[in-house]
Amino acid sequence: MKKILTLLLLITILTSGKLFAQENRFSGWGALFHTQKFSDKWGMSFDAQFRSADHYDYLQHLLLRPSVNYYFDKNKMGALGYAYITTNGRGAGGAETFRPESRIWEQLIINTKIGKTSTLQHRFRLEQRFLGNTTNRTDHYFSQRLRYFARAVVPFKKTETFNKGAFVGLQNEVFANVQNNNKVNKHFFDQNRAYVALGYRLHKKADVEFGYLNQYIKQTETYVINHVLQAAIYTRF
Repeated sequence: MKKILTLLLLITILTSGKLFAQENRFSGWGALFHTQKFSDKWGMSFDAQFRSADHYDYLQHLLLRPSVNYYFDKNKMGALGYAYITTNGRGAGGAETFRPESRIWEQLIINTKIGKTSTLQHRFRLEQRFLGNTTNRTDHYFSQRLRYFARAVVPFKKTETFNKGAFVGLQNEVFANVQNNNKVNKHFFDQNRAYVALGYRLHKKADVEFGYLNQYIKQTETYVINHVLQAAIYTRF
């Protein structure tokens, strides 16, 4: 357990301090994640996210993402989903821009135990991205992206079952462009998101947390580091 948590923490530290000479941004994200089971095998998930522009100037991204889930067993779940993302921007002279994006995505989640109460989740996701026109651009294109996500939840209180109390959340996600990267940033590597949070489990079906997310973005010729303060709610029914 210590080796895994140390590795996740090192990724967070190294990613956040790697390229401070590059452009730095500061934003805030709010997120709601909900999972609903209908039976032992079937269920659904939904998340909504709201992301500000640099220095919290305006709402830059709105993301809505539902899915249908199939549970192979209590630790493995597959999903097929759709996502709709809006990107608002500001062009030269303050002109507003808008780009819609639709995604179809498939994923596999594997949950493992670390010790008695801590958990580690692995998530593999493949996205088919359909990006629409902006206000001042006429192009639209298709690309595919692969994402690997690992998240550890470590309760402060060591009990056989973790149904209530404070915890630390550690996670990292790597993004790779696997098709038409020349239309995105011209690179295989897309971005990395490292995150550490303090949370509280209200009961076994609901968590709240607040943390720092370091988004390291590879652009065509440079890098951007986005320093994000994130508040999130997780519900499970």
